[in-house]
Amino acid sequence: MKLSRAVSWFLLAFGVWSWFIWATFVRNLWKDASGLAFDAAGEPTAYFWVHLLLAIASFLLGTAVGVIGLRGVLALRRESRRGPDA
Repeated sequence: MKLSRAVSWFLLAFGVWSWFIWATFVRNLWKDASGLAFDAAGEPTAYFWVHLLLAIASFLLGTAVGVIGLRGVLALRRESRRGPDA
């Protein structure tokens, strides 16, 4: 399957964006002082574990989507170096 240039760059950008957003979220979750992520004793709550699992799933999916986009961009770059008649 051949991806267009626009789709390849979109997928790559989506993967990078996913990592940026979820890394920021996990950092904020870890520092949470509102009582949602950690109880009064400092133990993680169900809210913490659920959102940590969501973040891990999003990291994995963002990585997969980004890798697909990167492979598409690299394939298009290789193709343009070879020329259209190769």
